[in-house]
Amino acid sequence: MSIFEIGMLLGFGFAWPSNIYKSLKSRTAAGRSLTFQWAILIGYICGITHKILYSNDIVLYLYILNFVMVSIDTGLYFRNRRLDREREKAAGAAK
Repeated sequence: MSIFEIGMLLGFGFAWPSNIYKSLKSRTAAGRSLTFQWAILIGYICGITHKILYSNDIVLYLYILNFVMVSIDTGLYFRNRRLDREREKAAGAAK
């Protein structure tokens, strides 16, 4: 277990709830990058795999928690993208 690894995971972990909140409130996918979110998810999967195979310790739960939060935010991306398309369709029909 590394204090630096814990610090990194806590730093990211504190950022994701505010990101989720912004995704919920904004109701738009504008300015969001699905590629970035997939990259983060893959990184957490690699960290989880490493912890399970080579270094099983309590830090595994931080990886899992962060993975869950990014997954929620990714789900909100798809919801917001659908809402964006619905708004565009409604705006086009109004013209």
